[in-house]
Amino acid sequence: MLTSFDPWAPGFVADPYPAYAELRARGRVHWYEPTRQYLVPHHADVSALLRDRRLGRTYLHRFTHEEFGRTPPPAAHEPFHVLNGHGLLDLEAPDHTRIRRLVAKAFTPRTVERLVPVVERLAAELVDGLVADGGGDLLTRVAEPLPVAVIAEMLGIPAADRPLLRPWSAAICGMFELNPDEETARRAVAASVEFSAYLRELIARRRQEPGDDLVSALIAAHGEGDRLTGQEMVSTCVLLLNAGHEATVNTTVNGWWTLFRHPDRLAELRAGGVPLSTAVEELLRHDTPLQMFERWVLDDIEIGGVTVPRGSEVALLFGSANRDPARFDHPDRLDLARADNPHVSFGAGVHYCLGAPLARLELTATFRELLRRAPRLRPVEEPRWRPGYVIRGLEELRVTV
Repeated sequence: MLTSFDPWAPGFVADPYPAYAELRARGRVHWYEPTRQYLVPHHADVSALLRDRRLGRTYLHRFTHEEFGRTPPPAAHEPFHVLNGHGLLDLEAPDHTRIRRLVAKAFTPRTVERLVPVVERLAAELVDGLVADGGGDLLTRVAEPLPVAVIAEMLGIPAADRPLLRPWSAAICGMFELNPDEETARRAVAASVEFSAYLRELIARRRQEPGDDLVSALIAAHGEGDRLTGQEMVSTCVLLLNAGHEATVNTTVNGWWTLFRHPDRLAELRAGGVPLSTAVEELLRHDTPLQMFERWVLDDIEIGGVTVPRGSEVALLFGSANRDPARFDHPDRLDLARADNPHVSFGAGVHYCLGAPLARLELTATFRELLRRAPRLRPVEEPRWRPGYVIRGLEELRVTV
C-alpha cells in the first residue's frame, strides 16, 4: 500500500515531495490501484523511459482500443478526444515527426530571438501595472497574461478575442488530471467545440488573407505538400496555446512562492549574486509545474525487475525525478546557483517541449522585471493550491509592493 501518495488530498498537492521520497525508497516502480498506473519515481528511469520507443503517448497508431485491452472513450467525449488526439503531444511517428518538423520552424533560436523585445516590453508593462496599483494577484496580473499574449500573437489571434483563450484552455486541461469526473469532461467537450469552431473560422480568414503569423505559415506549409489536415491545424493551435502557457504561468507563481519561503535565496537573487537564467532552471526543478507525464506501454518493458506488460499505463513522476538524491546533490535544498541541473521539467526524447526556449525567455523576463521594478515584493497571505495535481499551481498569489 502506498500510504502517502494521494493525488487528491490537499495536503499532498501542497507538498508531494515527502511522498515521492517514500516512493523512491521503496522501489523503482509501483502499481497504484486508484488510477491503475505504474508509478515511476526515479530520475534515471524517468529520463530513460521518456526516450524509450516501447512507450508512446498514444497506442492508436498500432492498436485498436479493443486490441490494446482498453475501453473506447464515451461517444459524448468525442470532440475532446478528436481535438487532443490530433495534437502534437498525443501523436507518434510518422504523424508526430511530420507535424513537429513543421511547427519547429516557429521555435528556432532565430525566431525566439526576434520575440525578445516583444516579451520584454510585455513583461515591463504588466509589472508596471501591478506596481502602479500597489500589488494584486500575481497570477492574473502578470504570470497569466504574458505567455497567453505571446502565443496569441504568434498565432495571429486578434487582441479582442484573447480573453476567450485562457478559459477554454483551463477547461480542456482539466481532462489531463487523474480520473476526471463527468462535469470536468462536459466542460472540456464544450471548450473543445467552441475553441475548434473559433480556430476553423480564423484559419478560413487566413486562407483568404494570409498574415505574418503561425496560422498563415501552417497554411502555406500545407500547400507545400506537408499534408497537414484541417483538424491537425486546429489541434496544433490549441496545443500551442495550452502547452505554451500552462507551465510558464505555474513556474512564475510557484517560483515566487518558493522564493518568498526562502528569503535568504530571494535576497541573494535581488543582490545579483546569481545569474537569473541559472535561478530559473533551479525554480523549474525545485517545484516542477508538470508533476506527472503519462505514457502507454506498447511492448513489454522491465523496470527494476518488474515486468510492465503491454497495455499498461506508466506515470513518470517528474516532480519526484527532479528531487532524486541519486542525481541531485541535496535535492530538497533551493540552490539558485546549481550548475549541474539536468531536470526533466520540459521532458526528453521526441516529445521534448518545443517551446522550452520561449518559456525560458518569458520566465527570465518576468522575474527580471519583478526583481527590478518591485524590489520589496512580498505576499499578502498564504495562497491555496488548486485541486489539480498533474498540472500543479496556485489558485492565486496576492502580493504587495
